[in-house]
Amino acid sequence: MIAGIIPARYGSSRFPGKPLADIAGKSMIQRVYEQAAKSKSLQHIVVATDDERIAGHVQAFGGNVVITAAHHASGTDRCMEALQKLPGQFNYVINIQGDEPFIQPGQIDELAAALQDGQTELATQMIAVESEAVLFDEGEVKIVLNEAGEALYFSRMVIPYIKGVEKKDWHRHHRYYRHVGMYAYRTDILEKISRLPVSALEQAESLEQLRWLQNGFTIKCVLTQYDSYCIDSPADLESVLKLMGNNV
Repeated sequence: MIAGIIPARYGSSRFPGKPLADIAGKSMIQRVYEQAAKSKSLQHIVVATDDERIAGHVQAFGGNVVITAAHHASGTDRCMEALQKLPGQFNYVINIQGDEPFIQPGQIDELAAALQDGQTELATQMIAVESEAVLFDEGEVKIVLNEAGEALYFSRMVIPYIKGVEKKDWHRHHRYYRHVGMYAYRTDILEKISRLPVSALEQAESLEQLRWLQNGFTIKCVLTQYDSYCIDSPADLESVLKLMGNNV
C-alpha cells in the first residue's frame, strides 16, 4: 500500500501563506490534493501541516489532514511524523510537493510503478535536458546515474565535464538528466533517513538527497516526460498561470 503525503507549511520567506494562495478560484493546496486524488496508485492521501489555518481549509474542502510539529527542516521529516499518525500499514510513502498545483496524476503513477518490486529503497524522477540554458542553470539539479538507473550523485553544477567540446554543445554529446522533485520512500527506509544528521555534501549543495547517498542508501531514478511547475513566489504563480492559459 502507498500513502501520498503532501507536506504544507504556512511560513515561507518568499511567499507566506503559499498553500492557501488562490489559483483561479481554488487554493494551491486544494489543487495539489485533487490532482493527487486522481492517481490510480495511492491508497490514502493526506496533507501534513503545522498550521491550523491550512488544516481547517483542507478539512473544509473534504481532504484528510494531520497536524505535525513546526520544527521539521524538510518535507521528508514532516512525512515521517505524518506516517506515524496515519491509520493502517503502508509499504511506501510518496512525498507530493505542496507547491506544484498542476502535478499530473500520471506522474505520480509513473513513480509508483517503480515501487512494485518492494525492494526499492528510495525513488525519484528525472527528465532529459535538451538545452544549454537548462543544463547550466544552477537552479536545476542534474543527476549522474549508474548503469542500473540509480543515482550516483546530484549536483547544481554540470557533471560530467565534456573534455574537448564547447560547453554550448555538451548536451549534444552526453545524455544529461535533471531532477524532478517527487520522492518515494519505503517506510522502513524513511524511518532510517529521518534520523540521519545533515551531511557535508548536503550542506555544500543544499540538497537533502545527498545525505541519503552519502550514508549508502540507493535512489532509483525514473524517467518522466512530465515537467513540473514549482511555485516559490507570487511571480512564479503569475508566470505559470500565463503558461497554463485556459487550462487552469
